[in-house]
Amino acid sequence: MTSYERVKRALEHKEPDKIPFDLGGSVLTGMNKTCYINLRQHLGLSIDNIEIYDEMQQLARIEDDLVEQLGIDVRCVDPLPPSELGLRKPPAQKGDYYERTDEWGIKWRMPVKDGLYYDMLEGPLNQVNTKEELEAFPWPNPLDDKRFETMKQRADYYVHEEKRAYILGRQYAGIWETALWMSGFEKFFIDMLINEKYAHALMEKITDLKMQYWEKALDAVGDNVLIVSEADDLATQNSLLCSADAYKKIVHPYHKKLFSFIKEKAKSKVYIFYHTCGACKPLIPYLIEEGVDILNPVQVNASDMDTKVLKREFGKDITFWGGGVDTQIILPFGKPDEVREEVKRRIDHLAKDGGFVFSAVHNIQGDVSPENFMAMWDALQTYGQY
Repeated sequence: MTSYERVKRALEHKEPDKIPFDLGGSVLTGMNKTCYINLRQHLGLSIDNIEIYDEMQQLARIEDDLVEQLGIDVRCVDPLPPSELGLRKPPAQKGDYYERTDEWGIKWRMPVKDGLYYDMLEGPLNQVNTKEELEAFPWPNPLDDKRFETMKQRADYYVHEEKRAYILGRQYAGIWETALWMSGFEKFFIDMLINEKYAHALMEKITDLKMQYWEKALDAVGDNVLIVSEADDLATQNSLLCSADAYKKIVHPYHKKLFSFIKEKAKSKVYIFYHTCGACKPLIPYLIEEGVDILNPVQVNASDMDTKVLKREFGKDITFWGGGVDTQIILPFGKPDEVREEVKRRIDHLAKDGGFVFSAVHNIQGDVSPENFMAMWDALQTYGQY
């Protein structure tokens, strides 16, 4: 099978020739630059042209030579940065940190010494409380032509020339996550409880901006798109971030609206790839109802995220993308044999009858050794055949 055929068959919940493998198909399944450099050196590959394609997470773009060597099945088609500067401020060193502001007005910083990624500092809506104030805010332009400039070219090349699938990326974080980031978590959680009118207004505004972006992005790539990516984090390591009732009232309607819109506007059948970390099991039925086709990742060490149980309960309705290896303990700190055993166990739980694409739980971080990464990859080659 070609990579495209392999991924498509897995999404149809049929067994392909082998489990599809994703590394770098999205900003949720990539590799931190430190780990990437170490891996390339380990494999005897050049490190002269490393490109950082996600500045916040310091993710390296997976180069063509490594895509070929590792047999990666999925490519990334993300929008380019917009031409309009808006609220953006490029990184600048302030004392011991690099600080930057993104186009939504959110401030971030990363340590100068040994910094691995940017942490969030402050959102621009932390003092905003009314719909009128929201309307006056200088929102990013989702239709900025620069975002879409090479989207069609890249998409066509990956599908028609490389015969690989790709994930069409969003212009920012998910609806709820963006509301939380812009407001500050504490403020928006309170808004959800005591200022519902405002909470809905903010969610509606972000949804509208996303619908504008997705209509233009889907039109740009045409009928070869298979997977589109959206993402929030709905849970912590041990519980949901809010009650299921609050989710159903404030978040669920906007997910449903957006995902329905995407499927309606797409020129061919598309699968919604939805990312949430953490102990999200209670919300999986809501996600399925909203139109989510792919859950990324399966955070295998989070509470009540047993891969065998999840496959049994939801495996006919949703594809599990990720969860191939634990990235909190085993991949960074385990021995290679422990990594191999972990990969075998997750494949045993998730691969039967298709509906599984292999990637780690979220991005592979800078503290993962090349030896452990290759142990993961070797185990996939050994146990990932149908």
